[in-house]
Amino acid sequence: MANSTVVAKLLIVDDHPLFRQGVRWALSHESGIQIVGETANGEEALRWLAQVDPNLEPNVVLVDLNLPSMSGLELTRQIRRQYASIAVVMLSMHENDEAAFNALRAGAAAYRSKDIKPAALADIIRRVARGEYVINDVLMEEPRIAGRILSQFRNLPEVQTLADDLGIQIFTPLSEREIEVLERIAAGSSNKEIADALGISTQTVKNHISSILRKLSLNDRTQAVIFALRRGWIETPQEIQPGSAEE
Repeated sequence: MANSTVVAKLLIVDDHPLFRQGVRWALSHESGIQIVGETANGEEALRWLAQVDPNLEPNVVLVDLNLPSMSGLELTRQIRRQYASIAVVMLSMHENDEAAFNALRAGAAAYRSKDIKPAALADIIRRVARGEYVINDVLMEEPRIAGRILSQFRNLPEVQTLADDLGIQIFTPLSEREIEVLERIAAGSSNKEIADALGISTQTVKNHISSILRKLSLNDRTQAVIFALRRGWIETPQEIQPGSAEE
């Protein structure tokens, strides 16, 4: 195995033995990843996690969306409830906004279709093992998808309790520039696009995002956008006119 320094310890959960074998083979030459186990369904995965040797405890679980019996979404919810330190990467036969929305609600840190290239999957696994929330890449790269998902979240009763659940100070102020950055994120802009639109560097954009997350005690951009939408701090993505700052 090429892993000199293991970043991610991975459990694979998929009901197709050939697919599990393919993932093992595809990731065998990727640095920073150690496959510690595999199971064929959600129930088996939970049993495996409950009795695994601490030295082999995973920090990432690769979950098929369409598992038999217990669905990938339900397994994700159970994992996030019982094992807060484990990140879930969800794979599906098809990548679409409805599935991405459901994966986000269930607590997945990443969502991709099964036609993803091995190197890209390896990168995602390493990133979520470091605590990143890679599902943002899917939600925020495509404004149409971002708009639909974020607008649905705005109408979810359970989102109203997000602040209470996370112990957030509801009236924590954000600067005018931080609000501008959040609006651009909600509209689907990348860090570079935000930087170009606001006439600042990409590093400054990253600094603003870090400041926003710190002030709101949140872990990722999506939660910050949802939090701001719920409180009316930013406009919905449909109301933002792309390119308005450049005019």
